[in-house]
Amino acid sequence: MKKQENYIQEISEIRSMMERSSKFLSLSGWSGILAGIYALTGAFIASYYLNFNPDRLFYDVNSSSSLIPIIPNLILLAILILFFTLSTAILLSYNKAKKKGEVVWNAASRQLLINLFVPIIAGSIFIWLLFINNIAGLLAPASLLFYGLALFNASKFTYGEVKFLGIIQISLGLISFYFIEYSLMFWAIGFGIVHILYGIFIYMHYERD
Repeated sequence: MKKQENYIQEISEIRSMMERSSKFLSLSGWSGILAGIYALTGAFIASYYLNFNPDRLFYDVNSSSSLIPIIPNLILLAILILFFTLSTAILLSYNKAKKKGEVVWNAASRQLLINLFVPIIAGSIFIWLLFINNIAGLLAPASLLFYGLALFNASKFTYGEVKFLGIIQISLGLISFYFIEYSLMFWAIGFGIVHILYGIFIYMHYERD
């Protein structure tokens, strides 16, 4: 009986080693929480200070009520949110890996980034095309959709919960395509609230001692 228990323990250890070598498990729950806070802050700034409240698909560049003049400020705001989000994720992941005696940059993290950034790059090009064609109403839904696809695509190289996070973002993106007038609200829910809840779950499930 004792020998059988030893075999089970050895198999469990081998499985754990294989999982660590094939999956990047140094993602921090706090990075998800902070990313959500950054996103909610950005949505607040976009809505109340930049007056970005899309209510239709196309906007005439010559119209006095056009959203086009504020798009450069929105792009700058999005870049800042992305910078803070990525910087926080990298720093916290590095600290988490260091505490566990693991290396951040390995085969699993490389595969994670490749599978994550291919849809994100494609989405960025698509969003830029929307911008130059004055289709400002689809900027928020498109960002949710492509981000969700990126998460779903990369989920096989990290926590399984990332797949469900991706499905939620995809669903919110598709819904906001229909309800364009509420697209910024859906964006805030997806990038803000959902990220915070995901971060709390990851922290409670994998990181809390």
